[in-house]
Amino acid sequence: MMKHATAILYTLLLLGFTGCTAKQAPATSETTAKPTASATASEPTTTPETAPLKTGAEQTEKYLNLLKGKRIGLVVNQTSVIGKTHLVDSLVSQGINIITIFAPEHGFRGDADAGAYVKDAKDVRTGLPIISLYGKNKKPLPEQLQNIDILVFDIQDVGTRFYTYISTMHYVMEAAAEQNKEVLILDRPNPNGHYVDGPVLEPAFKSFVGMHPIPIVHGVTVGELAHMINGEKWLEGQRQAKITVIPVANYTHSTAYTLPVKPSPNLPNAQAIALYPSICFFEGTNVSVGRGTTTPFQVIGSPYYKYKTYTFTPQSMPGALDPPYKNQPCYGMDLTSPSHAQPFTLTYLIEFYKNSTQQEKFFNNFFEKLAGTATLREQIKSGKTESEIRASWEPTLSNYKQLRKKYLLYPDFE
Repeated sequence: MMKHATAILYTLLLLGFTGCTAKQAPATSETTAKPTASATASEPTTTPETAPLKTGAEQTEKYLNLLKGKRIGLVVNQTSVIGKTHLVDSLVSQGINIITIFAPEHGFRGDADAGAYVKDAKDVRTGLPIISLYGKNKKPLPEQLQNIDILVFDIQDVGTRFYTYISTMHYVMEAAAEQNKEVLILDRPNPNGHYVDGPVLEPAFKSFVGMHPIPIVHGVTVGELAHMINGEKWLEGQRQAKITVIPVANYTHSTAYTLPVKPSPNLPNAQAIALYPSICFFEGTNVSVGRGTTTPFQVIGSPYYKYKTYTFTPQSMPGALDPPYKNQPCYGMDLTSPSHAQPFTLTYLIEFYKNSTQQEKFFNNFFEKLAGTATLREQIKSGKTESEIRASWEPTLSNYKQLRKKYLLYPDFE
């Protein structure tokens, strides 16, 4: 397991933007990719440099004509770049009529704390109004779309159910469907898109950190998920949005991808992104995930962990102004070594619960929203092994894997 995990991280860190050719989208909306045979690799791979990966945003020749002469709303953040140029600046230079910028959690520039209230503002460079979709309303209001013809969504995801950018996309699609607006989705690779794992969300636990009946590691890009949301009629009232997806060129679900811009303040590198599916559970416990350190989501610890061989002390810093256990020593694990960047696992969660000196206060009410089920907490408390817990995810997880295949735009990892 350790050798396999090390290989995955090493590939994630060192390989460039490479891949194969995209597949045709489902019939639910327009795309421009052509089908090819599926990939068979089970971990990220690479292909010759003659086929460089190109995000949807980079392929301006495929969507500028869809925007010219229309009034545009952009759903973007700091990851919305073409090379080193922000999509907003690029489109303005092309004479595209941008009316409004909509910003998700962490804000337009991506510097707000997780869960922090984000205010409406104005972009200093262009003077365009910025409307927060993580403030008073998480869904664009009818009056905010009144003077808009097309909404463009271009935000980098990390492939987990509880990362809220996909929830923002859901609400954007829902508002667009209600107001008869079009949505253009500029697709980007999924850095955790080479596998599928975890419990599938149960409807009773739907929230902004889990809006769809998908597993924690869902194995799709935002473009593929948009097709799934439409195809499975998950929008309010079973509506379907008018979507067009510009697929990533030369990408497969086995393609390694290192993010050029960190997607949020506390996911600074490939190690954190690889660990995030396993470590985010701790946000629903009395264990720190390293917010307020230089290695967030790469260290875990608590004042209540029995073993004191590793210690860190969270401090106030940009992106973590008031982290859990600020200025208090936390005892736990250093996961910065490449050997820890294994795929999704319950190992850390089970280990910390077993060795907590405050088991009765280990879980909080947020845990079920992250897990998507009430079962996981009880399974851990009762001492079940990871294998036993995983068995309980079937057949729902396998059913999702089959559903997922209907909506893939790219060759799969199996």
